[in-house]
Parts: sequence; structure tokens; C-alpha cells
Amino acid sequence: MSNHNNTMSSEETEKLFQRYVIPNYGRYPISLVRGEGPYVWDAEGDRYLDLFCGWGCNLLGHCPPAVVEAVRAQLGRLIHVPNTWHTELQGLWAKALSERSFGGQAFFCNSGTEANEAAIKLARLHNAPRRRYKIITFEDGFHGRTFGSTTATAQPKYHEDLGPLMAGFVYAPFGDLDAVTKLIDDETAALMIEPIQGEGGVRLPPDGFLAGLRELADRHELLLIFDEVQTGCGRTGDWFAYQGFGVVPDVMTLSKALCGGLAGGAMLTTAEIAKSLRPGMHACTFGGNPIAASAGLAFIEAVERDGLLENAKRLGEVFRSRFEQLRGECDLVREVRVRGAMIGVELSIEGAETVRACLERKLLVNCTHETVIRLLPSMNLTEQQAHEGCDILADVLKKQAGNHLSAQ
Repeated sequence: MSNHNNTMSSEETEKLFQRYVIPNYGRYPISLVRGEGPYVWDAEGDRYLDLFCGWGCNLLGHCPPAVVEAVRAQLGRLIHVPNTWHTELQGLWAKALSERSFGGQAFFCNSGTEANEAAIKLARLHNAPRRRYKIITFEDGFHGRTFGSTTATAQPKYHEDLGPLMAGFVYAPFGDLDAVTKLIDDETAALMIEPIQGEGGVRLPPDGFLAGLRELADRHELLLIFDEVQTGCGRTGDWFAYQGFGVVPDVMTLSKALCGGLAGGAMLTTAEIAKSLRPGMHACTFGGNPIAASAGLAFIEAVERDGLLENAKRLGEVFRSRFEQLRGECDLVREVRVRGAMIGVELSIEGAETVRACLERKLLVNCTHETVIRLLPSMNLTEQQAHEGCDILADVLKKQAGNHLSAQ
């Protein structure tokens, strides 16, 4: 069993899932067996260009050599120990993240939703002496699938049949400072926001909005929490998206790309605020384990060694240029939103069929918020590969536009 070599066809694997795996995901009828860089292969040997690598987790592409080698070496030394012990790797990982952000301290976990749960607990613990507990989050945001994070996610579709939800969350329209101001009261503890909304359609904040939130937080003594699960670790061309906006949060949550494709999450905060997360109030069994830490350090080293923050910015300009050109040629394209290797193309039609048509052309993309084609490519993608993907998507959309016109 441990030496299994992918002998099943995609159809056979799909039947295996139908029998033994809970069907809580909508899955494509394809079994992926191998990945390298921006490409993946299915059980039948077909190769796909992946511009949505690992739902944003594989920011160095599939199986990045630096991460693979670091993990292989670590597996033979120490796989897991409880957090009742110190490990050098976890300390070095925390130091590396601190030095590249706002100089704080890290709590490690396994995922984005866990990082956000830690931030929610921290906000309440830090404000407990003043009996403050409410957190303002933003419409169309997304913070995860556990109960606190689900409640923080101000999208009704994620709340269906799950009530009653966790008390204490209040929702404001994204970009509306006046609305936020009116919602703040004597029980408000924190503001929690994605600096760029991911699941909400790659929506960038209006000019001055994040700075306005910082000012409100300072004035009312609130914690400002940035959920950088999707935007962090170089995705936007800065180590963290807040750096590109010039607004420093009190708390930041990370995951997805943090470990170069392995599971890992972190919450960062200042040393002063960190004291509120006192021993016994929160924990994570596998958080900061030696495998995740070795992968996280290897990821950081690879990004800096290969100059990938600058490459992410260059890629952003390639995608922006290509899709703005497409917007002038194709009526289906309404708006193009880009920040580094984070791209949203808003359509005038639902995008599910576009995703399927791209899949048939061996291109992997995503549709979010019903009408937004979302790309989260690897930051070491070449410009040639970027153009290859843009060519396919442009051709698909132009054909759809022709079909749409003829159907009217």
C-alpha cells in the first residue's frame, strides 16, 4: 500500500471516491497523479497548465525542489513533537516571518481557518478586561469553514442551515468607512478584513479605505486584523499585501502558500498583544511541527534566492496587459483586477462554463463569486507560460461571446 504507483484510471478513482469519500466537494472527473512547476498530469497522462495552483497554496508551483528536499531531509530527523518542547526550526521560522513583517511573534497552526480562529480568540482575550467582544467583518469576505470563521464570513450562502451562528460578529459593506464608523460601539473589540478579497472576487479596497480602518482602530482602541491567508507570502509582489498599501495591522493571519504547498498556518501579532494569548487558552497539536517549519523556511529562502517577489509583480503586469486588451475585444469581460499573481476577470455571464471549456483545453482556472474568473498562478511562472494561459482563456471567452451573441 505504501508503494502505490497510481495504477487506477480517473474513472476508477472516481468510483472509489463515490464509495468511500464523503461527497462534500464538487470534483472534476479527473484524477491527478503528478505535478511539476505550473503543470499537473492526470492518470491518463494528459498535461494541464495550472493557473490556480492548489487553490493558491502552491505559490512556487507543484513539488518545488527546495521544499521537497527540505522536507525529505527533515523526515529522517524529526517528524513531530508536542509544543511542550522547543524546536530550533519553529523558532527560526517565527524569526523569519517576524523580520519580513512587523516584528511581532507567531502562533502556528495548520490552516487559514485555524489562524483566524486564533485571531478571534486573541481579540476577545485582549479585550476581556473591558468586556468587549464584537468583531466587525466585511460583506463578501471569506475567513474559513470552522464555526467562528464561518460566522466571520459575511456571505449568507455559507451560513445556510448552520444557525444559530456564533454571537458577536457585525457586518459592514467592503469599502464603506461611514458604515464601519456607525457600527462601532462600546462592545466592539476588533476590525477583521482581507486587504484584498479573494473568494469575494479579487476585490481591491478603495483608495484610503485600509488607512481609514487603521485610523478608526487607533481612535477607538480596536485591534485591526488582516486576514492574509490568500494575499500573504508574496502573492501580491510584496511579502504581505499590507506592505503594498502602507497600512500595518495589529494581527495578521497566514496559510495557503506559507509552506510551499504543505499544510501550515500562522497568526502574527505584536509582542505586547501576544501576552493576551496566555498559556492554556489556545493550542494546536500539529502547529509549527518540524515538517511544516522546514517547508516554510525553504519557501522563504527560495522566494528570495530567485527574486520571485519582483517576478510576481512582472507577471501581474503581463496578465493585466493581456486581459485589458481582451476587455477591449470581448464584450463578456467587464473588469480586470490584478495585484501581482492574484488576478480577477469579471464577466457579464456566469463563469462555470468558462472554467469547463478551459479544462477541455487543458487549462486550470477558477470561478468565484459566480462571475469572476480567478487566477492564482505560481509566482515563478514564466512570461511564456503566462501568455500560453492567456491565449487559451482569451480564445475560450471570444468563442463564448460569439455563441452568446448568436443565441440572442
